[in-house]
Amino acid sequence: MKVLVLNAGSSTLKYGFYAMPGERALASGTIEHDGTPDVAGLVGQLAEHGAPDVIAHRVAHGGDRFGSAVRIDGTVLEAIRGLVPLAPLHNPANLAGIEATMAAFPDAPQVAVFDTAYHQSMPEYAWRYAVPEDWLRQHGVRRYGFHGSSVGFAAAAAAQCLGRDPADLSLVVLHLGNGASASAVRGGRSLDTSMGLSTLDGLVMGTRCGDLDPAIPGYLARAAGLAPAEVDRQLHQESGLLALCGDSDMRAIERRVEAGDARAELALEVFCHRARRHVGALAATLGRLDALVFTGGIGEHRALVRARICAGLEVLGVGLDGNRNAQPGELPARLDAAASRVAVLVIATDEALQIARETMILLGDCPGDSPQG
Repeated sequence: MKVLVLNAGSSTLKYGFYAMPGERALASGTIEHDGTPDVAGLVGQLAEHGAPDVIAHRVAHGGDRFGSAVRIDGTVLEAIRGLVPLAPLHNPANLAGIEATMAAFPDAPQVAVFDTAYHQSMPEYAWRYAVPEDWLRQHGVRRYGFHGSSVGFAAAAAAQCLGRDPADLSLVVLHLGNGASASAVRGGRSLDTSMGLSTLDGLVMGTRCGDLDPAIPGYLARAAGLAPAEVDRQLHQESGLLALCGDSDMRAIERRVEAGDARAELALEVFCHRARRHVGALAATLGRLDALVFTGGIGEHRALVRARICAGLEVLGVGLDGNRNAQPGELPARLDAAASRVAVLVIATDEALQIARETMILLGDCPGDSPQG
């Protein structure tokens, strides 16, 4: 079965094409567009591999309704559209990608895999905010979590790397990239995570603030006369590493640190301090930490960041081997020192492949007869 995985953004259409269940990658790439997904260009790039048997879409927000992959029908489309207020920057683009490919491939089953779905296993005490009940019941104000496909892939790969049953493992997974999150995973299921209602919460990110005193937006409205939409825009697009040092790319920040730049040094330490703090909190939530897992672009490639985060985590039993960290070799890789009580792993995440796997679980061997969500 050939599974086409799509991640439709506001200006790009990312794709991965797989022969399943053997997980053979046929093609992958990114197509830029002007607001309307370029499906014609995609068809052209896939022509040599033949038409897909099923198309799976990464959808940012599934609210509390979707805890697994679902076959897309009219009801699911309306549900995704109804969740736009919770993900105004992402769900509309995801919808555009779904509608474009439904028109281009009318006979292929379409599947939605939600970034929030993996975290639906969180217990209520972890996802509940201490806010008025009406906020939850009428407006869906609760913690949802994101990066679910990446966390799920990394957790499964970590168990395989360690030769352990996923059911026996307690992990903290750090997905570190331009967007970043920390997740507690016990027995292969999400127990807690740093992101909340939106992708703004938790760790410091490229242009997003992460943890923030909730009084700050109201204070800025009064003190600076900023409208809510402008505060929201600045917290999403002008905060994080960019606000701290003028760069949002960790590669550039590390180069500046090496050159003795004080602002870059501060940005790096704020980023790593926030990650350390969340690792400690999530380890306490788990009650036992078997492995600390780094994934995402920064997690996979920035040795200095890994070293800074692990420094101070000795209290949890984390010991990093400096030589292995500097040259981890082929991924996945173990970076823990011989005396470390906690495994330290680097996993190259593959969200598209994880989405293809979840699609196969949903559809089985009969894509035309699969259950509805």
